Amino acid sequence: MAPTFHELLASVKREIREVSVDDVRQMLDAGEPVRLVDVRESEEYAAGRLPGALSVPRGFLELRIEEKAARHERLVVYCAGGTRSALAARTLQELGYASVVSMAGGYNRWTDASHPVERPFALTATQRERYRRHLVIPEVGEEGQVQLLKSRVLVMGAGGLGSPAALYLAAAGVGTLGIVDMDVVDLSNLQRQVLHTTGRAGQPKTASARDALQALNPDVRVVPFQERLTRENALTILQDFDVVVDGGDNFPTRYLLNDACVLLRKPLVHGSVFRFEGQVTTFIPGQGPCYRCLYPAPPPPELAPSCAEAGVLGVLPGVIGLLQATEALKLLLGRGEPLTGRLLTFDALGTRFSELKLRRDPACPVCRDGATVELTDAALLCASDT
Repeated sequence: MAPTFHELLASVKREIREVSVDDVRQMLDAGEPVRLVDVRESEEYAAGRLPGALSVPRGFLELRIEEKAARHERLVVYCAGGTRSALAARTLQELGYASVVSMAGGYNRWTDASHPVERPFALTATQRERYRRHLVIPEVGEEGQVQLLKSRVLVMGAGGLGSPAALYLAAAGVGTLGIVDMDVVDLSNLQRQVLHTTGRAGQPKTASARDALQALNPDVRVVPFQERLTRENALTILQDFDVVVDGGDNFPTRYLLNDACVLLRKPLVHGSVFRFEGQVTTFIPGQGPCYRCLYPAPPPPELAPSCAEAGVLGVLPGVIGLLQATEALKLLLGRGEPLTGRLLTFDALGTRFSELKLRRDPACPVCRDGATVELTDAALLCASDT
């Protein structure tokens, strides 16, 4: 005869180890290396959790636990009352997790004992619907989406590169987007600068960008900087952002952004375009080269015409800007392999991508060990007319 549920649960509890809520509190207070795993449903987790606990709902445990915890780690599994966590603990043992315990009494007994809890940022029903395709990706999930909503990205320029980058960062749910641009929308921009419309010609690009991004996603807070980036304001503007996306179109701006990001230890996602060719890379201070390692000095003006002078295929900034947005999202989520130490180039006429290795210059005046960095201006032209 098949066992009843209570018989099954009793059998499971004989096969696992249970600890009390006070035992768990003592582990945490002592700083022991344990990982808390909350196997309740997402709605329960959103209402409150043990400090630092990971959310792995019981129904997804086998599918997702290997992405969350290594088999050698000490795991404390808990649910609301101790039943689901007991079943989860046995499953984890069967999966090869050697040090797993279930917290008897679960979250209910933990709160009854007045032990500390966290009340995490909770997605609304509307947000769950909006970001549904992210939530089902294990590499993003609810925790990743919450991280994006808490993140802050600065986009230098609301032009050809900044337009697609900002649109897709906003669509992905990056909570705060800063936009730096001192220019106004011109009819000649609209061949590639998809943030703007004919009806907004003559408006400041920052205002046009804010309208477009908030219309796309009201979750996003847009912080406009209708000003030229200079050595006087660069550090103040950049300091509160997690990642910087370079959508400028001139060398002085790129050098200033690079130097400021090195000083502030901010990741910088670089992109540039010229006629039918584009390139993108990511500079992470301390983990690879910086922009000055790649280009120690700017070329003469006659060898580096602007897009207004040389032209650019309208869709090309879209390709490069989307790659920049992809890099930024990977950095914010802590997933994947960023383009650190790699320069990705794109030839639109041949539809070919190529990759070049980049190395840190040990003599770099900005990122070498012990370097003293001083921001400089060089007649910055930050209109971002790519």
